[in-house]
Amino acid sequence: MATSPDLTCRVIRAADTYDGKQGLTYFCGIASETVGSKGICMHLLTVPAGGRAKAHLHENHETAIYMLDGEVLTLFGHRLENCIPTRAGDLVYIPAGVPHLPINMSDKPASAVIARTDPNEQESVVLLPELEALVEERLASFKKSGIPQAQ
Repeated sequence: MATSPDLTCRVIRAADTYDGKQGLTYFCGIASETVGSKGICMHLLTVPAGGRAKAHLHENHETAIYMLDGEVLTLFGHRLENCIPTRAGDLVYIPAGVPHLPINMSDKPASAVIARTDPNEQESVVLLPELEALVEERLASFKKSGIPQAQ
């Protein structure tokens, strides 16, 4: 019995990168664009020291994140009013349609594996420029009163 091209297992070496709408560089991974996946996208992200994404959401698609190393704050909510600190070994779930962004406030890079239920790398990304001023307010607040710590 021969295997059809659609049913072939594939290996992706995380060597190629692309610049996401969110303002960060991603390592290419499993996606419709790379392997023809139908229901999942999974890639690697390293947020540089002091780096952050733009405020965004993923329409109709859930996101799961596994922190490999470093520490990141994730702001989320309709006005980015919530904050969860995460570190290596933590798993994060972001429901579809929830505004969010990661912030690396440390002096070391932070890396994570990211999976979404949208097989396309960037199709469901919706930028929320109207929330960017709120991000800057939150960052100023963290610098003044301290950064929330992962438990």
